[in-house]
Amino acid sequence: MFAKDIGIDLGTANVLIHVKGQGIVLNEPSVVAIEKTANKVLAVGEEARRMVGRTPGNIVAIRPLKDGVIADFDVTETMLRYFINKLNVKGFLSKPRILICCPTNITSVEQKAIREAAEKSGGKNVYLEEEPKVAAIGAGMDIFQPSGNMVVDIGGGTTDIAVLSMGDIVTSSSIKMAGDKFDNEILQYIKREYKLLIGERTAENIKMNIGTVFPGARNEEMDIRGRDMVSGLPRTITIKSAEIEKALRESVSIIVHATKNVLEKTPPELSADIIDRGVILTGGGALLHGIDQLLAEEIKVPVLVAENPMSSVAIGTGIMLENIDKISRRKLV
Repeated sequence: MFAKDIGIDLGTANVLIHVKGQGIVLNEPSVVAIEKTANKVLAVGEEARRMVGRTPGNIVAIRPLKDGVIADFDVTETMLRYFINKLNVKGFLSKPRILICCPTNITSVEQKAIREAAEKSGGKNVYLEEEPKVAAIGAGMDIFQPSGNMVVDIGGGTTDIAVLSMGDIVTSSSIKMAGDKFDNEILQYIKREYKLLIGERTAENIKMNIGTVFPGARNEEMDIRGRDMVSGLPRTITIKSAEIEKALRESVSIIVHATKNVLEKTPPELSADIIDRGVILTGGGALLHGIDQLLAEEIKVPVLVAENPMSSVAIGTGIMLENIDKISRRKLV
């Protein structure tokens, strides 16, 4: 039995794995729960995510990736090995080839860390590809023609913006402003306005259920519970969509500004193509209510959300795995 080639979207918030010939077989949060005293791994993925903010002192739930790069090498390696073993993709005597994605502007040291983590967790040959390029392929764009395609990939830790043509990136930008920062802005807003402490998961639920970034686009409310900063007791408040728009306004404007910067650096012929084709949004952040409307209004270009924004990068790795022998072997020395 031969090893199967796998594509990994190693995200700050989620890890998605695509096995050649099988499609996306794993989609789990990038969280590892560790028992500190014995330094033992207790849970990985969804099971560990349920423990975030709810563990006793001797257990910590770690997110080993921060801003799209590896913050804790050993924990990342443990997490990847756990996922790869779970899928049973290794052959009798062979190891799988791995295609793994990274943000556009990471350093060679950070690239090397990603490569080493993949190799140590059971990969034979490891190929690195830039995330917006893979996301564009996964969103159904034909980036190998001599015409301009623009993709904005809003993940958990980074937002990658790129203009692609002839199968490569022409101009790009990667900023550390994405889903995790949005959650934190909501958390800080509620702390500031209501003197109420809430957890990350509550902030994420607010963002998903009633959040919007386009003024007046949504008018919903939600009851949330947390700890009162004054009395120290549990308290419930009601929060509205308009407040979330206000809380996220500054963060989203950074993404809008970065998108404009990339467009300003784009050659005029490609800019003309982008007006025709529009900008494609991928990544979990593309699901944030009103983000497509806001971007379209600000950059004066049609903005479309990809069909499966959360899975675009993983789908793209699958398409690239089919042509892995043709991919230029960008191996680091």
